[in-house]
Amino acid sequence: MLIALVAIVLLLRGQGHPDRVPAVRIALLDGGLLDFGRADGKVRLVEFWSTSCAPCVRGMPALAEAHRRHAARGFEVVAVAMPYDAPVHVQAFAARENLPFRVGFDPAGEVERSFGGVRATPTSYLIDRDGRIVKRIIGNPDHRQLDQLLDTLLPPAS
Repeated sequence: MLIALVAIVLLLRGQGHPDRVPAVRIALLDGGLLDFGRADGKVRLVEFWSTSCAPCVRGMPALAEAHRRHAARGFEVVAVAMPYDAPVHVQAFAARENLPFRVGFDPAGEVERSFGGVRATPTSYLIDRDGRIVKRIIGNPDHRQLDQLLDTLLPPAS
């Protein structure tokens, strides 16, 4: 029983998660590229999600609101669609929901592997201005706790 429990924990945990954001690039829905390895002074929440994941879909409005609330202070959400998600579904969802943040595709799974392997969606990584991974969140974030953490990572609102 203990061996089975340990195996499940290791499966959900992935293959070892980095302490720093990996130097990997992702193609964005708007046609651009985002190089996670280039520190640009932003605090980011990188969310791995799928259009077929009900908790992911339910959590998007709160992510959009967090992005809007903190963007002026240097925060952004980047939603990374899982390799099994059809790009046409991702595009349709982003347009329908009018997502205010950048959405990327990971068709070969390179991005999710470089973050240590994502075994459950949604999974998010909060990254500070220097590229350090501050927190890994499996499931939808508790936005009260996220706001408190962002207040420690971002400059005060003016």
